[in-house]
Amino acid sequence: MNGIEDLPGIDPSKAHVARMYDYYLGGENNFEADRMACVELDSVVAGIRGMAINNRRFLVRLVRTLAADYGIRQFLDIGSGLPTQENVHQIAQRADPGARVVYVDMDPIVAVHGRSLIADDASTAFILEDARNTGAILDHPETRRLIDFTEPAAVLFITFLHQIPDHDDPAGLVRRLMAPFAPGSFLAISHPVAGDPELRTQITEIATRTTEGHFGRVRARAEVDQFFSGLEVIPPGLVEVTGWRPDDLPPVEQTYDLIEYGGAGRKPGS
Repeated sequence: MNGIEDLPGIDPSKAHVARMYDYYLGGENNFEADRMACVELDSVVAGIRGMAINNRRFLVRLVRTLAADYGIRQFLDIGSGLPTQENVHQIAQRADPGARVVYVDMDPIVAVHGRSLIADDASTAFILEDARNTGAILDHPETRRLIDFTEPAAVLFITFLHQIPDHDDPAGLVRRLMAPFAPGSFLAISHPVAGDPELRTQITEIATRTTEGHFGRVRARAEVDQFFSGLEVIPPGLVEVTGWRPDDLPPVEQTYDLIEYGGAGRKPGS
């Protein structure tokens, strides 16, 4: 990876969720440990690569819908992951070239690639920060430069909250980040869920053992529903993501024992 493994905070012997996702999407910014962790997960439940691709397509439809149909012009993307094709700012700026995006991730590799991608785009910024440090994110100079808290925005947690353990209160994290945003703002989440408690435990154990840093857990649908408490969930509701406003692009074959589940909710008020 062209010396990136020598960056501070990078341990190439341990997998990282962002780099595993990159591998599943066909990217090259991953290490052997990331690929081996994916192989181990695939041995437990097949079809995760398809799930990752379908989730990325959900992100495209989601941002396109919020920008084109609901007039959202500012986005805060938490746990943005490694840039690939069809990143949030590219999708949003097709609806309005002035759309503004702040990306947040704590992986130094993501920071290197993310900042390179947006180097010439003054309406987009990347913050290297732990998502649990909500105050640091909201008060960051780049956030304050690009986000107008008196106007609606969208806060995105796309395949991220499963990385936050229960003892770090992921629901509280969501509430704190949404609190300063104007009425009409959106929360959007996709989250891996499984109906079988044993499968949830098995996948969580593999991810916790093989990846660096924190890992929360695969959750049940009802637990993800609670993240939207107090919000007006827009149609078609909270669903397996290939069913969220599907377009003409057919879903990639995936597992249905483990799915990406989510949708978008709007903050009430005038």
